[in-house]
Amino acid sequence: MAILQCENLSFGYDGETVLEGVNFSLNAGDYLCVVGENGSGKSTLIRGLLGLKAPEKGSIRFGDGLQSTEIGYLPQQTQIQRDFPASVREVVLSGCLNSLGRRLHYNADDRARAAMNMERMGIEDLADKSYQGLSGGQQQRVLLARALCATKKLLLLDEPVTGLDPIATGEMYNLIKLVNLCDDITVIMVSHDIHAAVRYATHILHLGHEQLFFGTSGAYKESSLARRFLGGGRL
Repeated sequence: MAILQCENLSFGYDGETVLEGVNFSLNAGDYLCVVGENGSGKSTLIRGLLGLKAPEKGSIRFGDGLQSTEIGYLPQQTQIQRDFPASVREVVLSGCLNSLGRRLHYNADDRARAAMNMERMGIEDLADKSYQGLSGGQQQRVLLARALCATKKLLLLDEPVTGLDPIATGEMYNLIKLVNLCDDITVIMVSHDIHAAVRYATHILHLGHEQLFFGTSGAYKESSLARRFLGGGRL
């Protein structure tokens, strides 16, 4: 059963369509990389999946009991977010906000979930440290732990390695893949790194104001579109 199904999606701003003809579905455990040039509609699609942007037409349907409030999201960071004055534990715990319901405070289960996800990301020793004092790679681990507190089924990641050095980039990609494989969490990641996309993802969605390709990473590697996107380079 599909955990996500998008049919004939179109999005626009101020009466102008910016993305159209999007059709794809994902099953539990799939790993999708969304690629395309700047302004191709990648961020608009993510906003649509999060329920922050209504489509002009088409539909977005979640399966497997998933609710739109149960999606883990790791956005692109701004400088203001990097300087957020809170402890690592507080940032990670904030991923539990949607599950509070009518409760005013985190309970023992929330705190246990945060502790577990900090351990999974290898940042348990940073729990009492200031988030703003961490390196870029450490901050991204904190935000991934936060996103995992919000979901057990679907992660949306918007350029999660932007600004990281090569070592931190490789570590982040490996952590995301482990979450995908070991926890059977479906991953949708926006990326400009096409080499990493075809290496780690099971599926590729290539946008250019419309859907240019959707299929397996293997099929994408053999496509003329991939070769053009790489300027003739090899994958």
